[in-house]
Amino acid sequence: MNALSHKLELSSAGLHCLAMGLMLCDHLWAALFPAAEWLTCLGRLAFPIFSFLLAEGFRRARNRKKYLLRLLCWALIAEIPFNLMYGGSLFYPFHQNVLWTYVLSMALMMAAEKIRARLRPLAALLPIAGLTLAFFFLGYACMADYYGPGVLTPLVFYWFPGRRRLDFLGQLLGLFFLHAQLLGGYFYQINFLGLTLELPQQALALLALLPIWLYRGRQGLHSRGFRAFCYAFYPAHMALLFWIRQLVLA
Repeated sequence: MNALSHKLELSSAGLHCLAMGLMLCDHLWAALFPAAEWLTCLGRLAFPIFSFLLAEGFRRARNRKKYLLRLLCWALIAEIPFNLMYGGSLFYPFHQNVLWTYVLSMALMMAAEKIRARLRPLAALLPIAGLTLAFFFLGYACMADYYGPGVLTPLVFYWFPGRRRLDFLGQLLGLFFLHAQLLGGYFYQINFLGLTLELPQQALALLALLPIWLYRGRQGLHSRGFRAFCYAFYPAHMALLFWIRQLVLA
């Protein structure tokens, strides 16, 4: 059993590569193959995996301010490729790229850490809850990708970081509430034992927990070059997809 568990184990680098592949599937659907709905179904798994990695990176980071600044810089770099791919123009104010969502998430986690350091656990509950609610609505106000539920998704893994049953249950219920209930989206009708059930497309995000639960804390490939590649992949592949679409439509 231990040998099988070890073979199925995923490192942080493995999760990054998996999430990038799933994100590429979603963006291929958005930019080039809108009829291939299975691509965006696969893409629903990418965001929770990246959210888990953000929370994990937050816990491991030696300099969280530097980590936040790096996210902010790449969010600025990715904005034009994102605007081109989704809006077809350099300026598209109606939706912001996902790195802005993670900037808000990390700022919230940093603020929550400061509150927890200054107050006793019970006294910290109310200000942290109020701050969390404020950032939830800020995600909508900024029109960040995945909106308020997206801002709180990394917080699920921040609040339930371990491998105990309670952590697994918290992750499952947290993702279900944020993605299946709040985000929802397009519904699929499924006939089961004579009953017609409705499955929100965004509920497929819960399947991301399967690879996440295969993570045991091992980083795997860990270098500045690999980290730079992971960040650069986001704007680079969106710019490439926009260019390919322009060639096809020309």
